[in-house]
Amino acid sequence: MSTSNRRKFITTTVTVAAGAVAASAMPMAHVKEEWPVIHHVFFWLKNPGSVEDRDKLVAGVKTLSKIETVRKLRVGVVASTEKRDVVDNSWAVSELMFFSDLAGQATYQTHPIHLEFIKNCSHLWEKVIVYDAVEA
Repeated sequence: MSTSNRRKFITTTVTVAAGAVAASAMPMAHVKEEWPVIHHVFFWLKNPGSVEDRDKLVAGVKTLSKIETVRKLRVGVVASTEKRDVVDNSWAVSELMFFSDLAGQATYQTHPIHLEFIKNCSHLWEKVIVYDAVEA
């Protein structure tokens, strides 16, 4: 293979690979998610120091992703971020859900899986705060 052909081959290979990487990233950057209803829940544990209780609650929250109207579910625990006056880190577990519409969120509220979650996990929490919002 001549030097010229080798350069063409390497240039073409790098260009194609870079294009493939860019193409795989583009859909995420250009596709707008159509889940404008946001349901954010914060849980405070009855036993705040219990990792076992926290993990049980996290597992219970994750079962809610099986509800057909839940478009996306994220479950979190308190992050070790900088302590500031505006940061509330008194909670233990958070649940962030997205729905296509308010009807889907209403379906979730009375869904058997959600009711089963409450039945099985409510003994773990002392306090729950819910923030529902629609995309502005």
